[in-house]
Amino acid sequence: MNPEQLRQYLRFYRDLGFEQIYRRDSPHPPSSDLFAVLRDEEPRETLDQIRAELGECTRCRLHQGRTHLVFGVGNPRAGLVFVGEGPGADEDAQGIPFVGRAGQLLTQMIENTAAKEGLPLKRSDVYICNVVKCRPPENRAPERDEMDTCSPFLFRQLEAIRPKAICALGAVAAKVLLNTTAGITHLRGKWHDWRGIPVMPTYHPAFLLRGYNQAHKRDAWEDLKKVLHSVYG
Repeated sequence: MNPEQLRQYLRFYRDLGFEQIYRRDSPHPPSSDLFAVLRDEEPRETLDQIRAELGECTRCRLHQGRTHLVFGVGNPRAGLVFVGEGPGADEDAQGIPFVGRAGQLLTQMIENTAAKEGLPLKRSDVYICNVVKCRPPENRAPERDEMDTCSPFLFRQLEAIRPKAICALGAVAAKVLLNTTAGITHLRGKWHDWRGIPVMPTYHPAFLLRGYNQAHKRDAWEDLKKVLHSVYG
C-alpha cells in the first residue's frame, strides 16, 4: 500500500468515527498514532469548505421539514467547542444554533461563569454546533441513521477547529462523541477523549430549564468551570 492509499484508507475509517486502530506489527494496545500522522500530513480543511460540501443537504429525512440548515456559529479558531443535539424551532427559523431559551441559558452559563472566574470570555469566543444540522420533527431526539449520516460533518468541524477541549451538551452529543451507551449522569463531570481532544460531558441547557433540576444546574456550572479553566487558565 503506497502512502496515498494509506491516507485514503485512514480517512475512510476516521470519517466513520473510528478513533483507534490496531497495528499488526505492534504488540501494544490500540493506537491512534496513525490518525495523528494523517492530521499532521493533511492540510486542515476549513469550516467554509465543510459547509460548502454539506450544501443544501438532502442526505437524510430531516431535510424534509427544515427551514434552515444549522451548521455552527462562533470563532473558527476557538479553544472550546460546545456540541449539542440538534436544532429546535428557533434555531431552525434563524439558522443559528442555541438561540432559543436553551441557547440563552447557555450564553448566560458561558459568560456569567467566565466573569465569576475572572476569565474574559464571551459566547462569540467559542464555537457552537450540533450533532445533526436539521431540526428533528417535534424536537424529538435524532434517530441512529440520522446521526450516522450527519456526525461525519460534525467530526470534520472538530478536526478543522482542533480546540483544546469539547463540552458535550447532553446525552446524544456525549454518546456520539464518545461512542458509548452510558447515560449523561454517569459521564458528566469527568474528562473523556475524542481523537486526542479532552471532552467534558454535561447536562443539556434544555434539561436544566425544567424547574425540578436545580441540583443538576449546580453540577453543570461545576462542569463548565472545569472546562473554562482547562482552556483559558
